[in-house]
Amino acid sequence: MKQVFQDARGAEITVADVPAPKLLSGCVLVRTAASLVSAGTERASSEFASKNLLQKARMRPDLVREVLSKIGRDGLVATVSAVRSRLDQPSALGYSSAGTVVAVGENVAGVNPGDRVACAGAGHAVHAEFACVPRLLIVRIPSDAVSFDEAAFTTVGSVALHGIRTADAKLGDVVAVIGLGLLGQLTVQILKAAGCRVLGMDISAERTELALRLGADAVSTSASAFRDVCLQHSAGHGADSVLIAAQTASNDPVNLAGVVARNRAVIAAVGTVAMDIPRRTFYEKELDFRISRSYGPGRYDAAYEQKGIDYPIGYVRWTETRNMEAFLKLLADRKLDLQSLISHRFPITQAHSAYDLITGKTQEAFLGVLLSYPEDAHDTQHINIKASGARIDGEKSIRVGLLGTGSFAVGTLLPALKPVRGVELVVAGAANGSHARHAAEKFGFQSCTTDEIDVISNPSVNTVFITTRHHLHARQVITALTAGKHVFCEKPLCLNEAELGEIVTARENSFSPRLLMVGFNRRFAPLAVRMKKFVQEAGEPLALHYRVNAGFLPADHWLNDPLQGGGRILGEVCHFVDFLCFLTASPPVEVETRSLLNPGKYSNDNVLCSLRFADGSQATISYLANGDKSYSKERIEVFGGGSVAVLEDFRRLELIRDGKKRTFRSPLRQDKGHRGELEAFVAAIQSGSESPIPFSEIVTTMLTTFALEESRCLGRPVAVKERASGGRALEARGFDQAS
Repeated sequence: MKQVFQDARGAEITVADVPAPKLLSGCVLVRTAASLVSAGTERASSEFASKNLLQKARMRPDLVREVLSKIGRDGLVATVSAVRSRLDQPSALGYSSAGTVVAVGENVAGVNPGDRVACAGAGHAVHAEFACVPRLLIVRIPSDAVSFDEAAFTTVGSVALHGIRTADAKLGDVVAVIGLGLLGQLTVQILKAAGCRVLGMDISAERTELALRLGADAVSTSASAFRDVCLQHSAGHGADSVLIAAQTASNDPVNLAGVVARNRAVIAAVGTVAMDIPRRTFYEKELDFRISRSYGPGRYDAAYEQKGIDYPIGYVRWTETRNMEAFLKLLADRKLDLQSLISHRFPITQAHSAYDLITGKTQEAFLGVLLSYPEDAHDTQHINIKASGARIDGEKSIRVGLLGTGSFAVGTLLPALKPVRGVELVVAGAANGSHARHAAEKFGFQSCTTDEIDVISNPSVNTVFITTRHHLHARQVITALTAGKHVFCEKPLCLNEAELGEIVTARENSFSPRLLMVGFNRRFAPLAVRMKKFVQEAGEPLALHYRVNAGFLPADHWLNDPLQGGGRILGEVCHFVDFLCFLTASPPVEVETRSLLNPGKYSNDNVLCSLRFADGSQATISYLANGDKSYSKERIEVFGGGSVAVLEDFRRLELIRDGKKRTFRSPLRQDKGHRGELEAFVAAIQSGSESPIPFSEIVTTMLTTFALEESRCLGRPVAVKERASGGRALEARGFDQAS
């Protein structure tokens, strides 16, 4: 399918062939008929992308501070690589569209294939021939009398409608609308349909004349004259409500709103304007200034938009979905004239012309700009990028199929894997076709897909890399093992003991020996290898402390979702458990997790973990989300045999013994062992040797991590070897944790 993208470096618009998106649970697959190019949001995005790095830095000093902090923490090379990776990812444009339902995912009700729908949401209702949209971001078009072109305005129309609700405009009110672009014109018409007297102001005479034709009671192109207009139509009192629908860096709209409003009026900022409130005017009139956020309650709430958890109508009457329904009902009742707002139409293949228009390159007036799509578009999920090169023959070759092309895969894993000799990159797969295409082109895969079976069952693939979200790991690992593939799975291997038992069974029952490796990369870091060699010489149990300044994550982050990410203990602490097992060369036998008192801000991610090992060593993991991100992220201290070893952020290692200290540094970049683990994994496949991390140790790490989470819930120590049926079942199958 074709989709519109914008380059983050120079704002270039491209139309690329990408795989059609995978239909996800809770979502609907829509064949797009029309989409609206936003003259506000998308123009601002294009203008920002077109600026050079210095200009961008001036506009976003917060990002500059993040980059400088990362340089100090992770090194210059690692930071430059991360910034380049982010800039290389093209942006998918669009957030308001309409089309026909092609397929309905699991857990979706009230929508059927063939239904005509309006779609909303950045990243969902994109400018593409097909879109996968969450259920609460689509609304059925109530009448065949509403065209797809009209329905494509639904998202922006809902923004206008929510602004009116925010301004508390009522029947008979005098309402001033400042800014008569597309958003302002929609606002004028909806207010008239609601029985308000509407006064409009814009510096463009053409737009004020259009507003008059569409129902405005009076208009003005002059700020001073607009004050008089508002007084004349309100018996000298001023406007009951003022909606600012303009987009400008100037503070003039806010100043004007204060002037034209009556005492104790409501002013709602719907457009993007400067908001330096003139205190005297607002104080003397006791004005109520409000920000209207997008298109209603539910916006930016992952539980609502992604999981489909609606708000009860008795408590939240007008959600974003119900605002969309209300706007479409106005269209069906012919209360709005949208045909007069459509100034341009372009086929998707000419999308660049639409953006030249809205960014002012053509110097042509515009208002509503639509993209149209062919009715015979195909939802192909596989795209060939390049012809396959000379194949590396033999059982020892590594022919890679990748599942998951998110930030970790593109920014860390693939840059480390691509230079490894003997590796052929065959197919990159992701639920999002644009992400799959970007990764495939950037790193030289032969093809890309949104069908995971296309990756796993591909006869050219003998090794599957899994970097998807955590809840998918176990199923994908089992499917790949059953298909006879070697598997590299980014941590965690799974989210519970039942899944772990199923993986063990699948590994045992695979028809030929296949390696299963988990991305516990830290044990392969050069400084970590040197550290282990040093502490091994202690000849006695060790005392270890691992401090992790993990940083804050909001509660609705997918990693904190118990069903999708498993929480940060399962999702991240497993890394540090593995590293401690590596240093001690001994399995944990008992663990305890204690949480800091949560004031309501955190997500059970400030924990102190204690681990007792079979050889008598003891360790603590302080995993903390309440620190400052600018401080070093990881510090490991080991004491034993009259020696001390300290590893700081995998950039500096201090080894102290007999009063002598040796220091080893990695000054320009961190090396957390990603390249080393991949080279070891590839070498093991090529030589037919065992996995670089014995499977029994992987099982031990996961069982220990499950015990840490259980201890947190129970508030008491948990014996790892006495885990419930899952642990005993694994031992009975020959994976004794002590081995």
